[in-house]
Amino acid sequence: MPTDSTVTACLSELQVRLVARHEEPRYKALMAQHHYLGDLAKIGETLWYVAIWRDQWVALLSISAAALKCGVRDRWIGWDFTTQYGRLKLIANNSRFLILPDWHRPNVGSRVLSLMQRRLGGDWQTRFGHPVLLLETFVDPSRFHGGVYRASNWTELGLTQGFRRTHTGYSQAHHAPKRVFVYPLCRNPKVLLTQADRSQLQLTGKPNIMLSAAQMRILPDFFNDIADPRSRSGRRHRLSSVLSIAAAATLCGMKGYKAMAGWAKGLGDKACERLGCRRVNGQYVVPSESVIRDVLIRVDPAVLDGALQKWNAAFCARRQVHCC
Repeated sequence: MPTDSTVTACLSELQVRLVARHEEPRYKALMAQHHYLGDLAKIGETLWYVAIWRDQWVALLSISAAALKCGVRDRWIGWDFTTQYGRLKLIANNSRFLILPDWHRPNVGSRVLSLMQRRLGGDWQTRFGHPVLLLETFVDPSRFHGGVYRASNWTELGLTQGFRRTHTGYSQAHHAPKRVFVYPLCRNPKVLLTQADRSQLQLTGKPNIMLSAAQMRILPDFFNDIADPRSRSGRRHRLSSVLSIAAAATLCGMKGYKAMAGWAKGLGDKACERLGCRRVNGQYVVPSESVIRDVLIRVDPAVLDGALQKWNAAFCARRQVHCC
């Protein structure tokens, strides 16, 4: 275990870099062992970092997609619903920060955060092809004061409403609210996040959409006439439900089977009901990554596209879809 004098001397030697692919099992094992929330799956746009002193691992960080809803953050930025949803990709969440047991020493946490913040913008642009303008994080006040973020010049915005993620989506009851901190990775992030010109933000292609309750509820109906290519013994989820979830996830910006499955796991009970998910012991169950992959590989792409075109004609032509 390093002494305080050793740690003070080594702060200038600390380095933060991306976790290499062959190091990911070690990273996940340490997170699972030492972080009170356990490890976190690498879904969608996510970067994992490790802080190193010489050959020793000092700290681990996960930077992932921003929270879909955060009232104090959204009010601070000043964006409306439509603008907010299309630009969430410009915000990243410090979803895990773990200082390993032997390194709980003064200034280590703030130094690691500072080093990560300096390189995150470049890493994000290189890996995902667009900028990240703002960092956010949530701190459990029953466990932590948030001192490491304050020492690193993060701004505390207030408290969340207290809903927490569960395996079925979001809890229906309020639990302990979290402190919300943000850190700008550019000048005037609020101005940039609310400006009208998408091209200035490197947001190319068609914008994602936010599906309304009515659009989600009717979506499975457009897949009812598609023949199920699976054997009867392997049909744990209705074909229309699997296709609806895959289509809705794609419309909301998810790319790849893993991202679709991760999006599905985050659905609340009402969304699961609208998309036709089945119930087991009183709880909704969503299709796994393997189920989504198996269905999409088997279904004729032309037939699937035709169903989506009919849905698009029924709803998008009426301008009921929130585009951004």
